[in-house]
Amino acid sequence: MSVIRAQTPFATCSPNVLANRVIDFPSNKIDSNCRRRLCSLNVSSSIAVLALTVSLAPAASCFGQTAHDADVKELERLEIVWNDAHERGDSNALEALWAEDLEVAVPKMPVMTKAEVLGFARSGRMKFLHYATSDVHVRVYGNAAVVTGRLQRTRTLNGNEISDDWRFTKTYVRETGKWRVVAFHASEAAKP
Repeated sequence: MSVIRAQTPFATCSPNVLANRVIDFPSNKIDSNCRRRLCSLNVSSSIAVLALTVSLAPAASCFGQTAHDADVKELERLEIVWNDAHERGDSNALEALWAEDLEVAVPKMPVMTKAEVLGFARSGRMKFLHYATSDVHVRVYGNAAVVTGRLQRTRTLNGNEISDDWRFTKTYVRETGKWRVVAFHASEAAKP
């Protein structure tokens, strides 16, 4: 006796047939209409699988953004490291974050290089009592990134307490697999 095999991807024959179960049919009990329906079932299941694949394609593209998402998370982490290092006066942590060609432009100060900023940080003339950012936005462009936000800080400089409320733009570049700050610019935040 010959046997016709049909693989069903869905429970279409009866409640007892499970998905992807192979069903054997004795060929002498199947007429030509039934054979067409079995062929149709296989074509229909192929179309259903194709439709499911196409419908999930946008979700699959999200998985392609994992490198971008990882970069954003790393830059957000580095923003915390930056803030903590300023508050603790940790010039070594700041030096590790800064590219060799760093340029810093902040209100009421001349534009400074990495060496100048490190020298100032290590002099002990200024200490931060509070250093916090908010409204932070991270944008990644391949091996470059721009971080913007608001910086509110309180510091002592030569014994005087000074508070700053700034908007900032920080530019990062990925160098040898690590993100480094190449430019930091701040300006006075608009008064409410």
